[in-house]
Amino acid sequence: MQINASGYLDIAHFIASPNFDQRPQEIEISLLVIHNISLPPDKFDGDGVIELFTNQINPKAHPYYQTLCGLKVSSHFFIRRDGKLIQFVPCNQRAWHAGVSCWQGKERCNDYSIGIELEGNDKTPFTNEQYSALTALTQCLCDHYPIADIAGHSDIAPGRKTDPGHCFDWAQYTKGIKNESYFKNRQLLKT
Repeated sequence: MQINASGYLDIAHFIASPNFDQRPQEIEISLLVIHNISLPPDKFDGDGVIELFTNQINPKAHPYYQTLCGLKVSSHFFIRRDGKLIQFVPCNQRAWHAGVSCWQGKERCNDYSIGIELEGNDKTPFTNEQYSALTALTQCLCDHYPIADIAGHSDIAPGRKTDPGHCFDWAQYTKGIKNESYFKNRQLLKT
């Protein structure tokens, strides 16, 4: 697994999202943000997330989709339940995944982070295939970029977001990472 100079992962299936822009100049990618998503809510294996990130969601396909009309969001990566990786935005570009956010006193996390979405929700355990893919992707990204921290969406937008949720097993995830210092700010590791 490798990232090229333009920020594309060699083993990911690339589906271009129009929802991105340039990162601010002289900003280093220093944060990974872990999310979860399922569309329709709590349904897996469909194309709802792909349709959302590519602005092709049909508001008539599901009642919940009416709340998403006009929403322009994306993430760099999406990991399906079977561990397959989809990339929507090159890592060198700014994906629109974090929203209003702050990490360690620094606002606008989209400017300096890479967003990784796991197909799931807050109440369903993630699969071993997802953890394996996430660990390998994390190590690849940390080897390529000056990643200083890894956080959940709930960490950078507390009170507004809850993902990756209580079912995300930080211990299972961290045991596969070579350098656990990326997680030094996570309270969960102290318990």
